[in-house]
Amino acid sequence: MLQIQVLRDHPQWVKNKLLSRYFDKIELVDEILDADITRKGIQSEIEQIQTLINLKSGSIGKFMKSGRSGNIEEEKAEVVKAKEKLIELKNDIKICDKEIHDRLVLLPNLPDILVPLGKSAEENEIIASPTDLPTLDSKNNKPHWELIEEYNLVNFELGSKITGRGFPLYINKGAKLQRALTQYFLNFNVDAGYTECIPPFMVNEESAFATGQLPDKEGQMYHVTEDNFFLIPTAEVPVTNIYRDTVLKESDLPIKMTAHSPCFRREAGSFGKDVRGLNRVHQFEKVEIVQIVHPEKSEDALNEMVNHVGSLLTSLELPYRILRLCGGDMGFTSSITYDFEVWSAAQEKWLEVSSVSNFKTFQTNRLKCRFKDIEGKNRLAHSLNGSSLALPRIFAALIENNQTEEGILIPEALQSYFGSNIIKK
Repeated sequence: MLQIQVLRDHPQWVKNKLLSRYFDKIELVDEILDADITRKGIQSEIEQIQTLINLKSGSIGKFMKSGRSGNIEEEKAEVVKAKEKLIELKNDIKICDKEIHDRLVLLPNLPDILVPLGKSAEENEIIASPTDLPTLDSKNNKPHWELIEEYNLVNFELGSKITGRGFPLYINKGAKLQRALTQYFLNFNVDAGYTECIPPFMVNEESAFATGQLPDKEGQMYHVTEDNFFLIPTAEVPVTNIYRDTVLKESDLPIKMTAHSPCFRREAGSFGKDVRGLNRVHQFEKVEIVQIVHPEKSEDALNEMVNHVGSLLTSLELPYRILRLCGGDMGFTSSITYDFEVWSAAQEKWLEVSSVSNFKTFQTNRLKCRFKDIEGKNRLAHSLNGSSLALPRIFAALIENNQTEEGILIPEALQSYFGSNIIKK
């Protein structure tokens, strides 16, 4: 959530930033500022009445101590009337606060200066890409949805029978490869200084709000209505919420966490040629990395996380490219996002496998995640997160790019986790 002081100090700059994201409700900025002016007027009136009450109460006390009656009853009546007005004005303040809050939460984060202008994915900036893309021979160029049937790795029909479409059932060596990938990703992250945790896979409404899923993405999450819990769309949500309503020491920063979790997303969409197989599903697994850092270190942390994900993909021997997302393609909470896409040689297309984002104070303002600086002042920390990595498309790209006459080859980095260098029929 944006800090209202930023809107007060730089209203036109905020509007311009929002326009660069193609945000179509710019009038919210003026509505928030108008409500803020109204609130200040009410607050000023409250302070004046409180001063009057204090003066009258002091006068009444002096009269009572001196034993003189004077106009004490009249003074008391004025105090009662002033207190009634005070209650009314404080209620007006609550109404203003709610009005401001309800509009502030509708504003997305402001894009970083490095974010390119653009409205759609076609306008994202490619900042790194391989010079040569691998190709498959005519005998071994099957897409993963054919390979998983041929090698009996994933059964979509049984997953659909158990739950519904978009819920894959990994079996045999498919389940083993999924487990190997998860373990490898976690160890890779831990070796880089991230602390592993296993978070809850459902969160309450406060947690979903704090990381920005609510009120922006209600329709994309599965909602357990009886308990008002939400199945997590990513481990980012519970892990970041560890630090909700927390005041950290400056020496605690940076905090680096990693977690594996199932992820649940309703927006998987219809099953056509662009979303076949594992390309888009309702339930998938992902290993996440999260950092809580000093504001002056968040740019360095973002670069570190981008390099970390790149190193992980390199170790898997997967060709990848990095995109800097344009303003119109970024997520609601992000200030800047780098997407990683791996090349699927069988599908001849790029598959997104990771997003690394810096949210700056947008999440931490909602979280009330602060740290006490060396001067003893409480300041908002910065939060960042990234996929390290999302498994379905990694799984798909690995088996597609490594198919041979003998079987599906396993990258060297994974062989000790998988227990073999090849998947055979």
